[in-house]
Amino acid sequence: MSLSISTFARVVALVLIGLAMAPAVEAADRDKLLSEPGVYGTFAAFSLDADWGKQDLPIRIAQLTVLKGVVEQHREKLAIDVYLLRGLSDHADMLFRIHATELRETQQFLLDLQSSLFGKHLATSAIMHGLTKKANYVPGFPDQVKAELKNSSEPGPKPYAIVIPIRKSADWWGLDQEKRAAMMLEHTEASAPYIKTVKRKLYHSSGLDDLDFITYFETSKLEDFHSLILALEKVKEFPYNRRFGHPTLIGTVKSLDEIIEILAQ
Repeated sequence: MSLSISTFARVVALVLIGLAMAPAVEAADRDKLLSEPGVYGTFAAFSLDADWGKQDLPIRIAQLTVLKGVVEQHREKLAIDVYLLRGLSDHADMLFRIHATELRETQQFLLDLQSSLFGKHLATSAIMHGLTKKANYVPGFPDQVKAELKNSSEPGPKPYAIVIPIRKSADWWGLDQEKRAAMMLEHTEASAPYIKTVKRKLYHSSGLDDLDFITYFETSKLEDFHSLILALEKVKEFPYNRRFGHPTLIGTVKSLDEIIEILAQ
């Protein structure tokens, strides 16, 4: 039997109130995990199976309650962000970005997620791992370029998130440091006009995945992101990319409660 919108709203409200009354778990130091080097970043994209939408609303609500419980259980050691890909990407419905000081903590979260009642409806679309590190080339850049890199992004929400995995060719790694540094300076200068409107974070993946880098972007101006990629495609470093995207994941930044409300419908 289908439920009315008002009944649905009451069910959601009761679930969220119940979760809010559960014992609080002290959250990990999110700012530290997102800013310091030596932190593991994992991007895990999932699609919901065909049976998910066939279930009655109360069952979906109950399983989404389990999802929230799993996420909250692991916030003590992890910084977990959630994104809605459905409607913008044909690769997956949702994406988790997870930061941890130990990759095994991320593994345990994903095991708990996938073995949960909600996780039984998840099909893995992609899982990618990387590590945050201090900048390799920036210390050798001219002072003017270093100053531009310190410019803060524009205030306000950045609702769009884009993830692009990258793998370099053997020829790139065969270049000496000086040649690579010169090309990365050109790369940085090409991206400088978009520093304020496109926020970027780089993860190093060599040895952790079949990738060399994962690039993560947030923006409120997709046209600027589009222009940024076009500019980067023109620099001398770009042809050394054996893989750029595949998949490219694009979605919107959402709170976990927003994700629950959307997926329950």
